[in-house]
Amino acid sequence: MKRPLKKSPRQLEWRALEKREERFIAAARRQKEPVLNQKLERFVPEKLEAALNLAFYKAFELIFNRGTSVIEKTYRKQDMENTYKINAYAAELKETRKAMKAFSREAGKNKVKNLAAAGAGGIGLGVLGIGLPDIPLFTGMVLKSIYETAISYGFPYDTEEEQCYILKLISTALSRGDTAQSGGRSLDAMGRCIRDGDSLTGTTAGQEDPGGLSAGPVFPDISSLRCHLMQQASNALSSELLYMKFLQGIPIAGIIGGVYDAVYLKRIADYADIKYRRRFLEKREPHF
Repeated sequence: MKRPLKKSPRQLEWRALEKREERFIAAARRQKEPVLNQKLERFVPEKLEAALNLAFYKAFELIFNRGTSVIEKTYRKQDMENTYKINAYAAELKETRKAMKAFSREAGKNKVKNLAAAGAGGIGLGVLGIGLPDIPLFTGMVLKSIYETAISYGFPYDTEEEQCYILKLISTALSRGDTAQSGGRSLDAMGRCIRDGDSLTGTTAGQEDPGGLSAGPVFPDISSLRCHLMQQASNALSSELLYMKFLQGIPIAGIIGGVYDAVYLKRIADYADIKYRRRFLEKREPHF
């Protein structure tokens, strides 16, 4: 009787990643609206969600157009890129589980720091009753966390294609039910398109729409697609954070709302680690 072929460290990492993503999707399917939201619903002004939506959109627009260099001053990009190269070289020399896990360990270290900073900042502003002005800071922290994850796995983040990927990642990370799974498939297709140099603005017969836009309009260029995905990400963030940002605008009581900055950042950061790790493994072994 033949023994089953021993799986390589890369194959073992792929299987572990699949299980992790399955758990994330299962949790998204079980996700229900918090009880606190239901209690706050009658107190929240009708125009607040529109104001939040616009605030997030403007924050994305500002950071993508002029603020990425400011975020880069908050971490040592060159050192992180060098660490990736060292980890990649070690994995090439000898592919072990330890070597393959080095990339996620590096991303995990940065995530812990960002969660602590987001929690402290949200609570501090909550004590003062500052809600809406926290949006640019929170958006910057979300993007900083994703940027650091991208670097840890050897990916850029400053092209329009990568910005589209990041925006789709944010909205998918915050989705619930079956949308989380379908959004994940579209995000994977988008990552493969970027890898292969294919356009994100059109579809090919028999392939899944990389932007998840098959039921919507066709975008003539990448800038139009980016604007659309900025709106999607802003909608997802404003919808999830509506009640917490309302609460954060009340002095002292806003501490509760501020705590949720770290809660939602963790959700996005965890999903970013899953998806960039998938891209990393697919780049090195496209035919899993």
